[in-house]
Amino acid sequence: MLSGARTRSPLSVATDLTVRSPRSATVDTPIGLFSVVTTDRGVVATLFDDEDAAAELERLEHRLGAGVRDAPRELVGLRREVDAYFAGRGRTFATPVDLRLIGQGFERRVLEVTTRIPFGELWTYGDVAEAAGSSRAGRAAGNALGRCPIELFVPCHRVVHADGSIGGYGRHEERKRWLLAHEGHP
Repeated sequence: MLSGARTRSPLSVATDLTVRSPRSATVDTPIGLFSVVTTDRGVVATLFDDEDAAAELERLEHRLGAGVRDAPRELVGLRREVDAYFAGRGRTFATPVDLRLIGQGFERRVLEVTTRIPFGELWTYGDVAEAAGSSRAGRAAGNALGRCPIELFVPCHRVVHADGSIGGYGRHEERKRWLLAHEGHP
């Protein structure tokens, strides 16, 4: 179960986002506990233990219209993928991402483009904006990446400023530095 979360009955929010049985599993990584929440489509959210897991989980459950249940055995394959990445044995994730919580338009295109950035490769915010269809929207691309609810599976850490500086990472720049170093960027 997500660290700090409590079990509760599913919420009743009738929307097109409502999903059946979202599940979670937590993996111990070199940079903290990492919780992954999935739906029938793929990874819908991730959380590190330095975030307010209970509040984030409550917001997520409200948006999904269902309670998230702890399912480490059901998600053993996903846990192995995360373990392999942090052990240096995995460079890609077979588990797809579920962008249902992201609206349509530019923000979604930014995340879709970012999902395709290969391990070890760096793109600039301008590169991502251009690939998403708006070459002059580097700042907007950065804002979209800063709000991304799915770390690692959407490799926002692989996007940097044009001058090579790492840029922001949702107040977690040390995590971004670690991930970049892990992928071979000092």
